[in-house]
Amino acid sequence: MNRLGERIKKRREFLKMQLNDLAKKVGISPSALSQIENAKAFPSIVTLKNIADNLHSKVGELIGENETLGKNPLLRFNEKKFVQENESGTSLYLLSHHDHGKLMETYLIEMKKNGDVSGIMSSHPGQEFCHVLYGEVEFTLDNTTFHLEKGDSFYYNSDVPHSALNRKKKVAGMLWIVTPPSI
Repeated sequence: MNRLGERIKKRREFLKMQLNDLAKKVGISPSALSQIENAKAFPSIVTLKNIADNLHSKVGELIGENETLGKNPLLRFNEKKFVQENESGTSLYLLSHHDHGKLMETYLIEMKKNGDVSGIMSSHPGQEFCHVLYGEVEFTLDNTTFHLEKGDSFYYNSDVPHSALNRKKKVAGMLWIVTPPSI
């Protein structure tokens, strides 16, 4: 509740709006708004919606819905989240916490021998970046094939047909960054 009041006050001050003016627009007393901002009272959902509307914001913003990244930016490698495995034995792991406000998504792709990215990578609006962490990957972009080794990177527009394949016996791993988030 403390943070809600702080967010309301911060947003109001950012908009250079006086407490009395916001209270009047919302339909509550300046004293009631002051109590909300100082975490001495909690607004009803209707009042909170009116406050958000008059601050040109959303209730979710005021209650801190999008603050996950700021409060918990660290994800240890052993905490990576398994997302899926396709029929060829390629596994996809999420390398960051889930957050609705993300502008990109970060993954680890691990491909066994003859593993490909079918069902994992697809064409869509946006951009992607791949960096080979270990092993070797055969990457095809718009019918042109590239051989990537450990340390090589690949950056491309996601709407161009693309695929990746591991033809070697050793497991290959790639860092995969997608924007906008697609999965």
